[in-house]
Amino acid sequence: MPARVWPWVAQIRLAPYSYDWVDNLGRRSPQELRDLPGPVPGEPFSRCGGRPVGRILSVVPGEQLTARIMGGVMSYVLVAAGADTRLLLKVVTGGGRALAPFVSVGDLVMARRQLLNLKELAERTAGS
Repeated sequence: MPARVWPWVAQIRLAPYSYDWVDNLGRRSPQELRDLPGPVPGEPFSRCGGRPVGRILSVVPGEQLTARIMGGVMSYVLVAAGADTRLLLKVVTGGGRALAPFVSVGDLVMARRQLLNLKELAERTAGS
């Protein structure tokens, strides 16, 4: 159900949820849901080491969150798949052709960890 995953996607505003020792300067991303208001375009997208980074560009609650960060755009899209939910992430960068392979590989590793962490947290909250 997208309703179980969406609160975690919306909570990316507090922390990156990838490798905290890299993306969050060693600070652990929250492991419980916080009572946050819904994300709004124009507000900070996430936090790194406690400092705001990026800007939210577009939100459809329960469906998608799109933000600009470090010269790129990230879109999270939730798709209901029967009783399951698919969380899709699309990253578009404007880093130029010379940097693209390095940015892509690095982002793939970090994004994979983020998506796995969000999956685990959503499953844990659904089970409690």
